[in-house]
Amino acid sequence: MVTLTDLPDSVLLEIFSYLPVRDRIRISRVCHRWKRLVDDRWLWRHVDLTLYTMRPKVMWHLLRRYMASRLHSLRMGGYLFSGSQAPQLSPALLKALGQKCPNLKRLCLHVADLSMVPITSLPCTLRTLELHSCEISMAWLLKEQDPTVLPLLECIVLDRVPAFRDEHLQGLTRFRALRSLVLGGTYRVTQTGLDASLQELSYLQRFEMLGCTLSADSTLLAISRHLRGVRKIRLTVGGLSAPGLAVLEGMPALESLCLQGPLVTPEMPTPAEIVSSCLTMPKLRVLELQGLGWEGQEAERILCKGLPHCMVIVRASPKESMDWWM
Repeated sequence: MVTLTDLPDSVLLEIFSYLPVRDRIRISRVCHRWKRLVDDRWLWRHVDLTLYTMRPKVMWHLLRRYMASRLHSLRMGGYLFSGSQAPQLSPALLKALGQKCPNLKRLCLHVADLSMVPITSLPCTLRTLELHSCEISMAWLLKEQDPTVLPLLECIVLDRVPAFRDEHLQGLTRFRALRSLVLGGTYRVTQTGLDASLQELSYLQRFEMLGCTLSADSTLLAISRHLRGVRKIRLTVGGLSAPGLAVLEGMPALESLCLQGPLVTPEMPTPAEIVSSCLTMPKLRVLELQGLGWEGQEAERILCKGLPHCMVIVRASPKESMDWWM
């Protein structure tokens, strides 16, 4: 009978990688071999700390003892709704991440109060920044900020960031390496602000706008005007009509289009109208319809038959987050 001790190091490392951080540290006390494996830099490339309300002292220990130059991506929670006594992310900690983790490329912050944290504290090596249910100050992301901040940033995800508005969206134009922008629940962004910002963000290759107050028609109009080189579009279908979808016809670089429900209206394009518009997009290879209730229906058959050159994905909406604040 094979036991854990019989497994090679590579297999044990793979098993350990699925353990929460706290359990990884605990198993390092089992034996010398496991301690050596827990110290392996491969195990600390991707770290998720959102499961814990972690004291600053513990976080500093993890940073110095385990992560450091090994870290490539990090997810952290800021405990915005945990009360005034909960530990908060500090400028000193974020600056230390940049100094001690020179290979950190992706930072995801969840439910964090960043109103007292300047954007200049973030590690300059970041290529992806995700903010989920975070509070930011009015000074964040404004165009007047230091243009040398986050020079390598390629992707930014802003999901349910209440303070985010037109001025912040226009401020994203200073990130010249930016290629992917995801906006979720950014209800303060207006049609005027979106149109003006996308005009300067014409180099975006991926644009997603989900759960926002703007109609799909007005969003697609701004995209068709200014993002002619975009390769991937994802948006909710609230306010989408056949003429609104038709503005994408002839988009030269579009490879993937995702229309996400569940706000289906009488003006929603029929499957035949969707096929008609998609056939004019020369590079379209993926069409995804999510949460429209078309899976297994005649609509799915029409789409698959009408777009033989595309991968057509018709499926239900993903499960809602179990976190009550999301």
